[in-house]
Amino acid sequence: MNNWPKELQHLVSEIDLQIAPQLAKIDDIILFNQNKVLQAFKKEEVAEADLIGSTGYGSDDSGRDKLDRMYAEIFGTEDALVRSQFVSGTHTLATAMAGNLLPGDELTYITGMPYDTLQQVIGIAGDGRGSLMSYGVKFSHVDLKNGEVDFAACEKLLTAHQPKMVVIQRSRGYDTRQSFTVEKIKPMITMIRAASPNSIIFIDNCYGEFSQKHEPTEYGADLMAGSLIKNAGGGLAKVGGYIVGKHELIENAAHRLTAGGIGRFEGASLNNNLDYFEGLFIAPSVTGNAIKGAIYTSAILERMGLEVSPKWNAERTDLIQAVIFNDKEKMINFAKTIQSNSPINSFVDPVPSNDAGYEDKVIMADGSFIEGASIEFSGDGPIRPPYAIYMQGGLTYAHVKLAITNAVNELFFN
Repeated sequence: MNNWPKELQHLVSEIDLQIAPQLAKIDDIILFNQNKVLQAFKKEEVAEADLIGSTGYGSDDSGRDKLDRMYAEIFGTEDALVRSQFVSGTHTLATAMAGNLLPGDELTYITGMPYDTLQQVIGIAGDGRGSLMSYGVKFSHVDLKNGEVDFAACEKLLTAHQPKMVVIQRSRGYDTRQSFTVEKIKPMITMIRAASPNSIIFIDNCYGEFSQKHEPTEYGADLMAGSLIKNAGGGLAKVGGYIVGKHELIENAAHRLTAGGIGRFEGASLNNNLDYFEGLFIAPSVTGNAIKGAIYTSAILERMGLEVSPKWNAERTDLIQAVIFNDKEKMINFAKTIQSNSPINSFVDPVPSNDAGYEDKVIMADGSFIEGASIEFSGDGPIRPPYAIYMQGGLTYAHVKLAITNAVNELFFN
């Protein structure tokens, strides 16, 4: 830090004072969620033997079964499925959808078009192979209106179509709109229930866990899913995902993940249980640290004249911090500074490239210990207007602060 020019050091001190009240709010959320997690550990009487895991079929895995019950307790649902067999968040969401949708059923998004990888899962992008639409699931969506859910248009479509499943995407994905707080999701759930009473209300909760005191499932959502290499894994989980919700819906997803007649009763946890238990235990703190880093990032980059979303003093509901450049080269250069301030592969230059599940070339700055773990400090974005980098993660607030300040020094003071 001694190599930062005096002007930058002074700016950092100003930012520290500016964001201090926001960081205090995050500390309060951390404490609330840490207690919720601790109580789940105590209720399930987690023992050392539960950390060992299983092999082969994975029968009689007490740790795996306790994790299921703990996730259900923490997220306020009837049941949960926490498995290392989920290869990504996208796979987890796809399993929850495919397990509960049959040919002829309709899937509706009320939060606009889903993000790139889910478009390919559904079949509205890509070659359609293995997609929901390829075996007869219908798709509809309602565009956002000024970045918010269009309640009138949603009510009209839902009343007319009565879709089998209605999805609310909590985070912005690769979009500059605001992510939806739990407070905004609550009236969405109420509206869906009134307009289409039998629809399954499904929440894409990626990046959202433990960012607020309460989760959407506490307010009537039927099903919710996310990735363990994001918030819920605490930076320790190396693979996996979770689905929480009503028992019948979880059972359907479990049979889609494995096979008919097997469901949740097989699936070895191998050496993952220790990571899953410890990761869950520290997840409230790790998530809070990542959000603190996002707040700092927003504040200092806005001072440097960049467009940021959300603003530093906005209520946070996920990890994502968008930095909008409106310039391809500036976007790429910023990604390179992020990579150069990462603990792993700091010497590597990220370049735009094609990546599975994305329609456009994507640039990814990802110097993480676990490949693609967006609870770790990283940034990526598709090479298309408005040329935005979507920052996420940070195992420690100190790392994010150092990395972003070094990037500011390199881009603006040298």
